[in-house]
Amino acid sequence: MVLDDSKAQQAAHFLFDAHATRRSYQQIPERFSPRSITEAYDIQDAYHELLAESRGPIVGYKVALTTQVIQHMVGFNEHCAGAVFASGIYQSPASIDGAAYVHLGAECEVAVLLNRDMPSEFAPYDRDSAADAVGALMPAFELVDNRGADYSDLFFLGVVADNAWNAGIVLGPQITAWHHIDLAIARGAMVVNGQQVGEGIGGDVMGHPLEALAWLANTLAARGKTLSQGMIVMTGSIVSTKFLSSGDSAAVSIYGLGEAQLTVT
Repeated sequence: MVLDDSKAQQAAHFLFDAHATRRSYQQIPERFSPRSITEAYDIQDAYHELLAESRGPIVGYKVALTTQVIQHMVGFNEHCAGAVFASGIYQSPASIDGAAYVHLGAECEVAVLLNRDMPSEFAPYDRDSAADAVGALMPAFELVDNRGADYSDLFFLGVVADNAWNAGIVLGPQITAWHHIDLAIARGAMVVNGQQVGEGIGGDVMGHPLEALAWLANTLAARGKTLSQGMIVMTGSIVSTKFLSSGDSAAVSIYGLGEAQLTVT
């Protein structure tokens, strides 16, 4: 079922205004809340149109809830996708303005740079066909802003509509010679202020990070959308979200891919 366009627009404006005015997290009002995953993505699309005016074009996507540690943290067991916008891409080492976020979180991920399109008409994709489109891999942070949400009282479809909370990404070095790395067992870790705060392996992400890429391409294809050459895809965090404050410094490392760093100012 497709959400009535006026209701999708109302929900999108509710989300846009909530972020613009830095309001604490609230559920989308029931009268225009999504009732299916299709409706949630309809709202997300309308929200993207509003965000693009200030954040620039969509230059990639995130796949959320791909690991048990994140699913356990938020209480959901379904995957979802959100967009990454041009103004939200930072190169490591990055300086992040903490005042620009209500409640800034960071996640440890493998990022993918596509060197070719993944057309919707070629779906379904699997891990092998997805790998053919990968030009480089990077260690990366995803930045999220949950606006202080109460994780015991979340609505999955509302989080999807809210662009899965993406608030930017920090990218480490591009590794083009990645094929020899066994990503399923590659270990990753996050360090905050010199202390390790979480670790995991690539296989925590749906068995392999490129499974997340294939899932995303297929999910977008079902909505008539295509992943394009040059886009960046975030495959999901192998550690639970860590919330950062002004003065904090953090690093993520993925075996074989190197490290990305950020400081919150």
